[in-house]
Amino acid sequence: MATVVVDPPPTVVAPGHLVTGRYRLTMLLGRGGMGRVWLGEDELLRRRVALKHMVLPAHASEHVRATALAEARAAARLNHHNAVKVYDVIEDAGDHWIVMELLSGRTMADALRSDGPLPAADVRRIALHLVDALRAVHRAGLVHSDVKPANVQLCDDGRVVLMDFGIAAAIDDQHTLSSEALAGSPAYMSPERARGDAVGPASDLFSLGATLFAAVEGKSPFGAGDPFSTLVAVVEASPGPFVNAGPLRPIIEALLAKDPADRLTVDQTTAALQRQPVESESERK
Repeated sequence: MATVVVDPPPTVVAPGHLVTGRYRLTMLLGRGGMGRVWLGEDELLRRRVALKHMVLPAHASEHVRATALAEARAAARLNHHNAVKVYDVIEDAGDHWIVMELLSGRTMADALRSDGPLPAADVRRIALHLVDALRAVHRAGLVHSDVKPANVQLCDDGRVVLMDFGIAAAIDDQHTLSSEALAGSPAYMSPERARGDAVGPASDLFSLGATLFAAVEGKSPFGAGDPFSTLVAVVEASPGPFVNAGPLRPIIEALLAKDPADRLTVDQTTAALQRQPVESESERK
């Protein structure tokens, strides 16, 4: 009689699940294209953490899986106040988990949905923190590739944190933009990335410009309804009308240049932001 091999049942991931005998899941915090993020308890160190469960479709190729795991390698190489801290990268029952610091506050995307556009002075401060984070990312030889409001955490203590390196890749990785690995949010994607061309640090600067536009105007500069129309707008259209940006407008426009060679660099962006006379109420006191 032939032997029938039965695959083991899939791991049930739910509140109370213990990962590697150490991290106890408490509640689901959010989900995205490449994983789900859980609130958990490190039972060894007795501290709360965030755990990202890398969830990919069964048909995903090995390249896509390797790209997803690049988040852990990328973030682990960084040690910067404005980049999320990674504590551990683990495998449990065939699943990969990334253990990160638990951040207070809310994402910029949540803030925009709840409160609408942010004051220009606050956006300027946030921008300076994000540029510092991108400088560290690029010095590590990486491109974040998914800068957007949902990946910017506005912490309760004023800290601004760039999160989710789920599609980050080495600057010299020419496979980053294979059609099957294309991810991220079309409305914040650089034109070269939307075309499937090679990307570099300038691609992150374009996404930063789109994020700052959304922060100060309350909506994406290129959102056109469906993903395909949005990608066409990213490649061909001018950004949506500026209403609230004030002195930040020329900086955002320079970041949103279609040609990467025409965009501001990280250092130029920092210098331009520091020259702006915009001040918040707290800065004037």
